[in-house]
Amino acid sequence: METWLNFFTEHGGMFLAMLGIAIAVTFSGMGSARGVGETGAAASALLKDQPDKFANALILVLLPGTQGLYGFVIAFMIYIQMSPDMSLEQGLAYLAAGIPVGLVGLISAKYQGRVATSGMQILAKRPENVTNAIVLSVMVETYAILGLLMSLFMWLTANGM
Repeated sequence: METWLNFFTEHGGMFLAMLGIAIAVTFSGMGSARGVGETGAAASALLKDQPDKFANALILVLLPGTQGLYGFVIAFMIYIQMSPDMSLEQGLAYLAAGIPVGLVGLISAKYQGRVATSGMQILAKRPENVTNAIVLSVMVETYAILGLLMSLFMWLTANGM
Protein backbone atom coordinates (compact mmCIF):
# COMPACT_ATOMS: atom_id res chain seq x y z
CA MET A 1 0.00 0.00 0.00
CA GLU A 2 2.75 2.41 0.88
CA THR A 3 4.47 1.69 -2.44
CA TRP A 4 1.33 2.64 -4.39
CA LEU A 5 0.92 5.81 -2.34
CA ASN A 6 4.56 6.76 -2.93
CA PHE A 7 4.17 6.15 -6.67
CA PHE A 8 1.02 8.28 -6.87
CA THR A 9 2.58 11.04 -4.77
CA GLU A 10 5.60 11.16 -7.09
CA HIS A 11 3.92 10.53 -10.46
CA GLY A 12 0.23 11.22 -9.82
CA GLY A 13 0.26 14.48 -11.75
CA MET A 14 1.49 12.77 -14.88
CA PHE A 15 -1.01 9.93 -14.41
CA LEU A 16 -3.91 12.41 -14.13
CA ALA A 17 -2.68 14.33 -17.19
CA MET A 18 -2.57 11.07 -19.17
CA LEU A 19 -6.10 10.35 -18.03
CA GLY A 20 -7.13 13.77 -19.37
CA ILE A 21 -5.53 12.89 -22.71
CA ALA A 22 -7.32 9.56 -22.77
CA ILE A 23 -10.71 11.16 -22.07
CA ALA A 24 -10.23 13.88 -24.70
CA VAL A 25 -9.20 11.46 -27.46
CA THR A 26 -11.26 8.40 -26.61
CA PHE A 27 -14.68 9.94 -26.12
CA SER A 28 -14.48 12.50 -28.93
CA GLY A 29 -13.08 9.80 -31.21
CA MET A 30 -15.87 7.39 -30.31
CA GLY A 31 -18.49 10.01 -31.14
CA SER A 32 -16.81 10.90 -34.42
CA ALA A 33 -16.44 7.27 -35.45
CA ARG A 34 -20.13 6.68 -34.81
CA GLY A 35 -21.26 9.85 -36.60
CA VAL A 36 -19.00 9.33 -39.61
CA GLY A 37 -19.92 5.66 -39.79
CA GLU A 38 -23.66 6.31 -39.75
CA THR A 39 -23.42 9.09 -42.32
CA GLY A 40 -20.99 7.10 -44.45
CA ALA A 41 -23.43 4.21 -44.63
CA ALA A 42 -26.18 6.56 -45.80
CA ALA A 43 -23.82 8.10 -48.35
CA SER A 44 -22.90 4.68 -49.69
CA ALA A 45 -26.57 3.86 -50.20
CA LEU A 46 -27.09 7.15 -52.03
CA LEU A 47 -23.96 6.86 -54.18
CA LYS A 48 -24.79 3.44 -55.57
CA ASP A 49 -27.58 5.07 -57.61
CA GLN A 50 -26.27 8.65 -57.84
CA PRO A 51 -22.45 8.57 -57.94
CA ASP A 52 -22.31 12.15 -59.25
CA LYS A 53 -23.23 13.40 -55.75
CA PHE A 54 -20.00 12.16 -54.17
CA ALA A 55 -18.49 15.58 -53.34
CA ASN A 56 -21.56 16.83 -51.48
CA ALA A 57 -22.04 13.49 -49.73
CA LEU A 58 -18.40 13.58 -48.63
CA ILE A 59 -18.90 16.98 -46.98
CA LEU A 60 -21.80 15.60 -44.95
CA VAL A 61 -19.82 12.49 -44.01
CA LEU A 62 -16.80 14.49 -42.83
CA LEU A 63 -18.68 16.91 -40.57
CA PRO A 64 -19.09 14.57 -37.56
CA GLY A 65 -15.37 13.77 -37.75
CA THR A 66 -14.27 17.17 -36.53
CA GLN A 67 -15.02 16.36 -32.88
CA GLY A 68 -12.33 13.68 -32.92
CA LEU A 69 -9.88 16.26 -34.24
CA TYR A 70 -10.81 18.69 -31.47
CA GLY A 71 -10.13 15.99 -28.88
CA PHE A 72 -6.78 15.26 -30.48
CA VAL A 73 -5.79 18.94 -30.43
CA ILE A 74 -6.50 19.27 -26.70
CA ALA A 75 -4.76 15.96 -25.99
CA PHE A 76 -1.68 17.13 -27.86
CA MET A 77 -1.66 20.43 -25.98
CA ILE A 78 -1.78 18.53 -22.68
CA TYR A 79 0.90 16.11 -23.87
CA ILE A 80 3.44 18.80 -24.73
CA GLN A 81 3.09 20.25 -21.21
CA MET A 82 3.52 16.96 -19.34
CA SER A 83 6.59 16.21 -17.27
CA PRO A 84 7.43 13.41 -14.84
CA ASP A 85 7.65 15.85 -11.94
CA MET A 86 4.36 17.67 -12.46
CA SER A 87 2.27 18.19 -9.35
CA LEU A 88 -1.00 16.49 -8.57
CA GLU A 89 -2.75 19.85 -8.90
CA GLN A 90 -1.30 20.39 -12.39
CA GLY A 91 -2.29 16.87 -13.44
CA LEU A 92 -5.80 17.36 -12.08
CA ALA A 93 -6.09 20.62 -14.03
CA TYR A 94 -5.12 18.81 -17.25
CA LEU A 95 -7.57 16.02 -16.47
CA ALA A 96 -10.31 18.61 -16.08
CA ALA A 97 -9.27 20.25 -19.37
CA GLY A 98 -9.75 16.99 -21.27
CA ILE A 99 -13.29 16.38 -20.03
CA PRO A 100 -15.34 19.03 -21.90
CA VAL A 101 -13.96 18.30 -25.35
CA GLY A 102 -14.23 14.55 -24.77
CA LEU A 103 -17.78 14.42 -23.44
CA VAL A 104 -19.26 17.16 -25.62
CA GLY A 105 -17.46 15.61 -28.61
CA LEU A 106 -19.00 12.22 -27.88
CA ILE A 107 -22.55 13.53 -27.78
CA SER A 108 -22.35 16.22 -30.47
CA ALA A 109 -20.71 13.91 -33.04
CA LYS A 110 -23.43 11.33 -32.47
CA TYR A 111 -26.20 13.84 -33.10
CA GLN A 112 -24.36 15.59 -35.89
CA GLY A 113 -24.11 12.21 -37.58
CA ARG A 114 -27.88 11.83 -37.32
CA VAL A 115 -28.49 15.27 -38.81
CA ALA A 116 -25.96 14.68 -41.61
CA THR A 117 -27.50 11.27 -42.32
CA SER A 118 -30.91 12.91 -42.68
CA GLY A 119 -29.28 15.48 -44.94
CA MET A 120 -28.55 12.69 -47.41
CA GLN A 121 -32.29 12.68 -48.17
CA ILE A 122 -32.09 16.34 -49.15
CA LEU A 123 -29.09 15.55 -51.34
CA ALA A 124 -30.94 12.63 -52.96
CA LYS A 125 -34.21 14.43 -53.72
CA ARG A 126 -33.25 18.11 -53.94
CA PRO A 127 -29.50 18.44 -54.54
CA GLU A 128 -29.85 22.17 -55.13
CA ASN A 129 -30.73 22.48 -51.40
CA VAL A 130 -27.75 20.52 -50.05
CA THR A 131 -26.44 23.71 -48.45
CA ASN A 132 -29.44 23.55 -46.11
CA ALA A 133 -28.38 20.07 -44.99
CA ILE A 134 -24.83 21.27 -44.39
CA VAL A 135 -26.02 24.29 -42.37
CA LEU A 136 -28.29 22.11 -40.22
CA SER A 137 -25.41 19.75 -39.52
CA VAL A 138 -23.04 22.61 -38.72
CA MET A 139 -25.50 23.89 -36.11
CA VAL A 140 -24.67 20.83 -33.99
CA GLU A 141 -20.97 21.59 -34.53
CA THR A 142 -21.46 24.79 -32.54
CA TYR A 143 -21.61 22.77 -29.33
CA ALA A 144 -18.48 20.84 -30.20
CA ILE A 145 -16.70 24.16 -30.68
CA LEU A 146 -17.97 25.33 -27.29
CA GLY A 147 -16.57 22.16 -25.70
CA LEU A 148 -13.26 22.76 -27.47
CA LEU A 149 -13.15 26.36 -26.26
CA MET A 150 -13.93 25.37 -22.67
CA SER A 151 -11.13 22.79 -22.74
CA LEU A 152 -8.81 25.38 -24.26
CA PHE A 153 -9.66 27.93 -21.55
CA MET A 154 -9.10 25.31 -18.86
CA TRP A 155 -5.76 24.34 -20.43
CA LEU A 156 -4.73 28.01 -20.52
CA THR A 157 -5.72 28.40 -16.87
CA ALA A 158 -3.74 25.28 -15.95
CA ASN A 159 -0.70 26.89 -17.55
CA GLY A 160 -1.16 30.21 -15.78
CA MET A 161 -2.11 32.10 -18.93
